[in-house]
Amino acid sequence: MTLNIIFSKSPKNIKDTLILPVYEGKKTIGTADFLNNNLKKTVNATLKKQKSFTGKKDEIYVIPTPTESDIDQIILAGLGDKKEFKALNVETLGGKLWPILKQHKCDKVYAFTSHLGLAKKNDEAELAAHLSMGLKLRSYNFDTYKTDSKKNKLPKITFGTTAQNLASALYKELSAAADGVFIARDLMNEPPNNLYPASYVSMVRKDLKSLGIEIEVFDEKKMEKLGFHSHLAVGMGSARKPRVLIMRWNGLPKSSKAEPIAFIGKGVTFDTGGISIKPGPGMEDMKMDMGGSAAVVGLMKSLAARKAKANVVGIVGLAENMPSSNAYRPGDIIKSMDGKTIEVLNTDAEGRLVLIDALTYIQKTIKPKMMIDLATLTGAMMVALGTEYCGAFVNQDKLWDQLNEASSQSGEKLWRMPLDKAYKDEMKSKIADLKNLGGRFGGACSAAGFLQHFIKDDKVAWAHLDIAGKMIHKSDSATVPAGGIGFGVRVLDRLVANNYEKK
Repeated sequence: MTLNIIFSKSPKNIKDTLILPVYEGKKTIGTADFLNNNLKKTVNATLKKQKSFTGKKDEIYVIPTPTESDIDQIILAGLGDKKEFKALNVETLGGKLWPILKQHKCDKVYAFTSHLGLAKKNDEAELAAHLSMGLKLRSYNFDTYKTDSKKNKLPKITFGTTAQNLASALYKELSAAADGVFIARDLMNEPPNNLYPASYVSMVRKDLKSLGIEIEVFDEKKMEKLGFHSHLAVGMGSARKPRVLIMRWNGLPKSSKAEPIAFIGKGVTFDTGGISIKPGPGMEDMKMDMGGSAAVVGLMKSLAARKAKANVVGIVGLAENMPSSNAYRPGDIIKSMDGKTIEVLNTDAEGRLVLIDALTYIQKTIKPKMMIDLATLTGAMMVALGTEYCGAFVNQDKLWDQLNEASSQSGEKLWRMPLDKAYKDEMKSKIADLKNLGGRFGGACSAAGFLQHFIKDDKVAWAHLDIAGKMIHKSDSATVPAGGIGFGVRVLDRLVANNYEKK
């Protein structure tokens, strides 16, 4: 089910639940023609006397209404200090409102921004759209495997705003990104007995093909023929064979000579660590070791849904990393697509082996002007940045500036990490060209250095996003229920919109 949100200049027959955003310190509701005098007095009295609600950021207070009123409850929602207000931040408020709407089993919800008296219609449109985005993001629910799950009807939400058309257009873009986040979360939350390389392909094909995205799949025989040797090595221990999934969105006319851009995702659908097996506690979360690939799928869905005017290729490398008599081993020397030999020191450093063949294939075939890979690559990244930021390794300052701007617009936080020749040199082997594991320190940096060996032309803008710390929320947050986050979709959607679409 999809949350239904519409925007109207003057909603009629207001019933059930009313949401009123309020700036901090406001003692009256102001011009609010949608309220009758009695309800306006009730709201104003609350604003003046209720000490537990002052309009601080994300404060929420529910006012019960008289039984004869068509409105069952009025929810005051704090916007914080008007001088410091940013529309993006209101998504958190929208997310925190969602559990209250569920608790009260609301059928119809009306939210207003018209009473705020904002001078610029664009400001009001952004507020309404981002509040709606917060509600939608938090409405996500993964209950596919609950046998007693009741499919509760989602409320219909109407926003009363003087900037109806602007708000609707902005929310349409945001909502497309949310749909991309949702498919990424779905893939991440699927159990590994049901999500493996072949089934992953089937799920994505079913979801994306109707949007006009071209899909191509390589099975293990085609992968062998094309030279995906290091990728295939990772999947040797599993009965479920690897796959490569390529998605193409052609948003420009066929006559366009614009070079495409590319996004590459690590898709290890379950990572035991292989022969270098992981500890048992927490291993269940390794079903989400395909979070980078999920972000790429979500991005492609978002771009297609809003008909982005760009040519974009997404490629994800899919494999299961399992221990068995057929599995690759520490000490093995394997070959990559570009011909380099790699000494395997640890089979749990497998994600980079999947990525390098995809990176090589993309550079050989489509020759992108910009490419970004995403992977839950290293625990070292989490040690460095925790769970608040994603580490970004970027080879050109211009691309970093573009990513940083997209980060501030989307709320998905990035922190630039160093790319240095020393990290590349650290990954050289004494008995092969390279080794797949560096020393004890700076593991995220040496992993990026390993990948850099496979970037053929420094003139091509490239970024590696290590999203290990942004894989999962163990408990509910404002806009993310417990489970897969779907990180990366929104920041990359903004990156494309800002810099790579034909205006």
